[in-house]
Amino acid sequence: MQIRDIRVLSDELLQEELDKTRRELMNLRFRAATNQLPNFNLPRSVKKTIARLRTVIRERELLQG
Repeated sequence: MQIRDIRVLSDELLQEELDKTRRELMNLRFRAATNQLPNFNLPRSVKKTIARLRTVIRERELLQG
């Protein structure tokens, strides 16, 4: 997910997307531990998406007060 796609989401959708992405990362970690992960770069890209989501959430918190 790109930053421009994340910025257009509402606060509720941002939180839902963050929860969904965290669950996805946990599943990827389990799959990597059991050698069922075909692309080992996938967890890294999911971590970056989580960082982008958290950045936008934090920016909005700072703007509110």
